[in-house]
Amino acid sequence: MALTPHVFDEKTDRIVAVTLDPNTITSIDPDEVHEWRIAIYDLVENNKLHPARVASTGPYALHISIIANYIVLDVRNPDTYEPIAAHYLSLTPFRRLIRDYFRIRDSYYDAIKTASTMQIETVDMARRGLHNEAAELLRTRLDNKLEMDLNTARRLFTLICAVQPFASRIDERESNLPTVLFVCSMNSVRSPIAAALARRFFPGRLIVRSAGVRSGKADGFVHEVMEEIGIDMSVHTPHTMDELVANRFDLVVTLSADAQEAVAVRALETEAVEHWPLPDPAAAEGNREAVLSAYRGLRDTLQKRVRERLEPLVAGGSQTGRVPV
Repeated sequence: MALTPHVFDEKTDRIVAVTLDPNTITSIDPDEVHEWRIAIYDLVENNKLHPARVASTGPYALHISIIANYIVLDVRNPDTYEPIAAHYLSLTPFRRLIRDYFRIRDSYYDAIKTASTMQIETVDMARRGLHNEAAELLRTRLDNKLEMDLNTARRLFTLICAVQPFASRIDERESNLPTVLFVCSMNSVRSPIAAALARRFFPGRLIVRSAGVRSGKADGFVHEVMEEIGIDMSVHTPHTMDELVANRFDLVVTLSADAQEAVAVRALETEAVEHWPLPDPAAAEGNREAVLSAYRGLRDTLQKRVRERLEPLVAGGSQTGRVPV
């Protein structure tokens, strides 16, 4: 099938940021996270992509999540993270290719260690052939949805392979796991830190979401102080409450005054709502170290508070054991 032709603008038709949904793509293994980072770096470094059938001008941010048997490619504004276009891509047609990708990848690594130059070249040829086949399939499946060149499709397929084995297949509509929502002003600092800590402390034992009252931006200081404790926050994309799919939570925690007001007027089904009035370190004044100290203070406070509050929840306790505010 002939693909829809597209002439790419090198300045605007490109991805400048890639983030991963921490609710559906999960791993605490540093080697696995490192593989994600390499695949993301390669994709961002050299790509051509344009969302079709929408009036938008790039560059773009790409947010990736996995829901059931679909990988969701969510194109957003890289500054505001406002949604531009989202496409569900079935993984079924790629199952054989993903399986062969890992088989050939392992063969290639083994060949580098012990094989002759000719054997290495043979395996490498098979590897490149597989990438080309997968890239063509990816472009065909996304034709007239997300336009990309062959090299971009190759790199995107590599990233899909890197994250797909670590996808969480929990169906929130059927799961009995406790559900928690953290809300702050812009989902840039307080609520994503709290959610990331909850996932770190209780992996696979609860479902955690975070959101903002309004749209925000990724915060570099958050990335830095969370990296210090081994949590990669570069995968975070700010979301607003309007983007929430679920409407019911066992516990909702608001972390700013405007979040408390927004939750109060929103028709959320919840067992408990708590307000933790924590200062926004983004408002801290002083030099870089002073600002970092404010972010670390928030992180450390939330580490203690999140663990203490959620332990009885994941243990099957009631919502009544609230932490005093």
